[in-house]
Amino acid sequence: MEVLKTVYLGNALQSWLIALAVLVVSLIALKIIQDVVVRKLSRLAKLTDNEFDDMLVDVFKNTKFLVLMVAAAYLASHTVTLPPAFISVWNKLVIVVLIIQGGFWLSAGITFVLRRTIQKRAEQDASTATTITFLGFLARLVLWVIVLLLILDNLGVNITGLVAGLGIGGIAVALAVQNILGDLLASLSIVLDKPFVIGDFVVVDSLAGTIEHIGLKTTRIRSLSGEQLIFSNNDLLKTRIRNFKRMSERRVVFQFGVVYETSMEKLRRIKEIVAEIIEKQENARLDRVHFKEYGDSSLKFEVVYFVTNPDYTLYMDVQESINLEIFRRFKEEGIEFAYPTQTLYVKNPSAAGAR
Repeated sequence: MEVLKTVYLGNALQSWLIALAVLVVSLIALKIIQDVVVRKLSRLAKLTDNEFDDMLVDVFKNTKFLVLMVAAAYLASHTVTLPPAFISVWNKLVIVVLIIQGGFWLSAGITFVLRRTIQKRAEQDASTATTITFLGFLARLVLWVIVLLLILDNLGVNITGLVAGLGIGGIAVALAVQNILGDLLASLSIVLDKPFVIGDFVVVDSLAGTIEHIGLKTTRIRSLSGEQLIFSNNDLLKTRIRNFKRMSERRVVFQFGVVYETSMEKLRRIKEIVAEIIEKQENARLDRVHFKEYGDSSLKFEVVYFVTNPDYTLYMDVQESINLEIFRRFKEEGIEFAYPTQTLYVKNPSAAGAR
């Protein structure tokens, strides 16, 4: 028993043994608590559609063993008497470890959110994975910079000048790469707002093609003639884009003309014929048929109808069928299409004087 009273570093051996026991028991208890919490949350997460409990599972799984050990040692340290200088250093070390663990927890939360976001958007647009992953990298980079600054501040380092330097340096870097940042933010806007996705057929100014790739800086479009068109994301969002893939149906307007010699009865009959032809088309819905105007060499009719499917090939098939049927019916009815003609009247002045 006398041995237990032997003093080492200001504390009896008995006190050190008690501290060691507290350390071991606390460490085992904390590890058991972590495992139980993770297991229970995992079972709960499987029974609910809420993603918050799934995120908590990932967060608690990222609790490091070193943190548990430091927490157990902190509890054990209260059973012995330590020098004030050591206590001060020890308290700072504990806070540093907790700050680092907080960084791991937040990083796990960011990773979870990004993973779920990528899974949801990958079905619609696989290219978003690249942009979201990069943004996740930036978020984690900012997180660990903040963690580093908190650690330095806790260790007594004056970070005011460092923060100011980082701010000035950040402004300088932003000015140097403002075009790249503009494209990156435009990429983020495309990912979140989704004006188009991969596979959409779009017209940008006078250029048309299918979206092939949406990157961090550029968007690539495969044109109808086969070549690849590359647009800066920032410039692309500044233009007016027509997205034909988003059409639920296609509105079609076309005109034709008949000769001026067409009788009044046939002019009225034309409207009935064209309406009847379009109404018989399986994928077409008639809007209107009108005798529009008197042209230079024809009586002009205007027809408007809708193709109930936005597919361009289907539209062309429907239009071809309508054109062929109009041609056939007009031939049966004796209605003549007009073509550009001019009638020249010549006046002979001498003949007029003789008369």
